[in-house]
Amino acid sequence: MRGLTPDPPPELLVGLDTSDDAAVWQIAPRRALVVTADFITPVVDDARLWGQIAATNAVSDVYAMGGKPLLALNLVAWNSQELSSDLLSEVLAGGEDAARACGFVVGGGHTVDDPEPKYGMAVVGEVDPKRMLTNAGLRPGNALVLTKPLGSGVISTAVKHGEAPDEVLALAAREMIRPNERAAAAGLRHGATAATDVTGFGLLGHGRRLAQESGVDLEIAVGQVPVIAGARELAASGMVPGGSQRNLDWVSPHLDRGGVSDAEVTLLADAQTSGGLLLGMVSRDAALAAVTELRLDGHEAAVIGEAFESSDPGRIRLSD
Repeated sequence: MRGLTPDPPPELLVGLDTSDDAAVWQIAPRRALVVTADFITPVVDDARLWGQIAATNAVSDVYAMGGKPLLALNLVAWNSQELSSDLLSEVLAGGEDAARACGFVVGGGHTVDDPEPKYGMAVVGEVDPKRMLTNAGLRPGNALVLTKPLGSGVISTAVKHGEAPDEVLALAAREMIRPNERAAAAGLRHGATAATDVTGFGLLGHGRRLAQESGVDLEIAVGQVPVIAGARELAASGMVPGGSQRNLDWVSPHLDRGGVSDAEVTLLADAQTSGGLLLGMVSRDAALAAVTELRLDGHEAAVIGEAFESSDPGRIRLSD
């Protein structure tokens, strides 16, 4: 897609070049629009909950840029021959739930007929360009903070196979509908230099992109990475999404595993839905301050690593 905008105008502050979470278009010295779109297939059986998750997932890109969402349009693919309009109403009601929780307005949308249902949103937000977070702002010595536990991909796969215990699904659902608004705000308050949200490419995939675009290497302390209770056991039983293996295949040439087990590495590559933010913080003290604030607010956040200077940027080193 890089060839689609060979000569971008100066107003396009963030475009295709860095594969960031959203596009950013400057409209005034201290104001820019953040524009993104995302949609997903069902990850749970409850229609309204799926709507909440999909909308929370879509708006996460705005928060990852340090922005505030303003307006969204629904994106719907629906099998009208087999699925009722009442069921679709539940999905859209879930999207409205997420919009109210995040303080933005749903102004309409578009629907197409499709054998496989899909739902999401196109979201417009705003950000002060001087406070914008990107995936190219990480610097050597920055500490890494992850604001949600991993494992939603494994658990969603278990749901599809009828193998997810109710209590494990409840934990995953709680995280997937948790907006990243407060995580982004805490990061900005305590000196965040960079951010990306952890979604389909997993922690390793998004971390690799963050490192590459910032010109650094990462070290991740695997034992500090939070994981949703029950996800390890489901992964060990084979409930691993295909996307997770593709993530691992892509990042493996740039990964130093050390003595970390294959099972743990697989979880680090788990394809997340509505995951947390991976924040680069100006110092370890700043990272600890952000984590303390987020934990008091109910987030299972943690300091998980550090960025290092590199002559061949984009590598990730794992440690116990």
